[in-house]
This record gives sequence, structure tokens and C-alpha cells, in this order.
Amino acid sequence: MNRRNAKIIAETITNDQLEIMFERAKIGIQDWSKVSNVNKGMSKGVAWNILYRAFDKTKEIHHLGKLNMVHEFGDFIVDEFDIPGKGLTPALEIHHQEPNFSPISTGD
Repeated sequence: MNRRNAKIIAETITNDQLEIMFERAKIGIQDWSKVSNVNKGMSKGVAWNILYRAFDKTKEIHHLGKLNMVHEFGDFIVDEFDIPGKGLTPALEIHHQEPNFSPISTGD
């Protein structure tokens, strides 16, 4: 999950949805030694140990904590959220002139 989409989801995700995400991730991740999305210096296993330990369903979780949880394991919950796409960038109209290769007059 990219950080942009994780930020959108983290604004509205509930603790129940986070719990579902963690349960799906627990089953779905096959290789825990892959590089973490949140911190390239650690594996998904290390990220799990840090983020899952910080998760308490009965307490409000800080927005940054939710952001990191969703950024790392959000692929297991994304189907429950409507993420707006970037859309197509409209083509820009440019001004063009053919190059003029004639010598510059010196006014002599």
C-alpha cells in the first residue's frame, strides 16, 4: 500500500477494521522477511512486532500509528474502502513556433 492511500484510509479506519486487517495479514503474508513499507531498514516481521504490539482495540490509536499500520498491512483491508484515483492529467496546450535559422540582421 502506498503512503498516499494509507493516509486517506487512516483518517476513517476503525479499531474493528484494523483488527480485521491484522488478522488477514497474519494469514496472508507468506514471507515475513521481505522489506517493510514503513521502514526500509527492517523486515515485515519486525514491523509486525512493533505495530501489532502497539495495537489495542479498546483504546484510541494515534493517527500516525494508524497511518503506519495501514501503510504496512493495508493491502489486507483496502477492499473495504473507496480510494479515489489520481485521475488523468489533462493534456496541456503548448505554444509552438518553427525554429528560424536565418541569420540575425545586424541593422547595417
